[in-house]
Amino acid sequence: MPSKKALVRRPSPRLAEGLVTHIAREKVDAELAVEQWEAYVAALRAHGWDAIEVDPADDCPDSVFVEDTVVMYKNVALITRPGAESRRPETVGVEEAVARLGCSVNWIWEPGTLDGGDVLKIDDTIYVGRGGRTNAAGVQQLRAAFEPLGARVVAVPVSKVLHLKSAVTALPDGTVIGHIPKVDRPALFPRFLSVPEESGAHVVLLGGAKLLMAASAPRTADLLTDLGFEVVAVDISEFEKLEGCVTCLSVRLRELYA
Repeated sequence: MPSKKALVRRPSPRLAEGLVTHIAREKVDAELAVEQWEAYVAALRAHGWDAIEVDPADDCPDSVFVEDTVVMYKNVALITRPGAESRRPETVGVEEAVARLGCSVNWIWEPGTLDGGDVLKIDDTIYVGRGGRTNAAGVQQLRAAFEPLGARVVAVPVSKVLHLKSAVTALPDGTVIGHIPKVDRPALFPRFLSVPEESGAHVVLLGGAKLLMAASAPRTADLLTDLGFEVVAVDISEFEKLEGCVTCLSVRLRELYA
């Protein structure tokens, strides 16, 4: 059976110092953020996911956004080289975690930069956002790592948000969802569904028809419920102040086999 493992990482005590790029800085409540993170991890576990904590990186304010440090395809872990230099030390603990899980490990090398939040996988198609954190060399290296394994890599421009998955994610049937004002080129996706809220564009597939999404998108939750999905809402308000969303708080490993 496919695996249901998810890497997570406890928020740094310096979370409030995290980077913001496309939004104004707001005060972050670090204690509330820890409570919200624990509820997020509990939601994963309640729906059958084995949430594995990566060693904390307390000196890295953004380290809770663990998705940016590695991209998984089949059993291969591609350790990223984040576009923000301050985030590059975050990858060490994640590399150790995926190696312990038996993954084959590859790396993005200079001059390439790649953030995992810029990578959206739908079956064997990998969309990669070319924007502020991921450069052309990073896209080329991702293509070189995964196309020989059967992936089709599609580069997508990203200019209105931090990462590709800040703009779009995908439903279980492969339909891409996004909030139109934040999507550069919706026509690049074969099936696209517009949602009414920016944070409604972010879903984590929990299995079956279950979707994990932010509590800040109730109208989108109603839309998706009406389409037959079961929405599991979590409050991640403190992470949203740092351009975070439900996808970037974990790395889902669905294709590890015993």
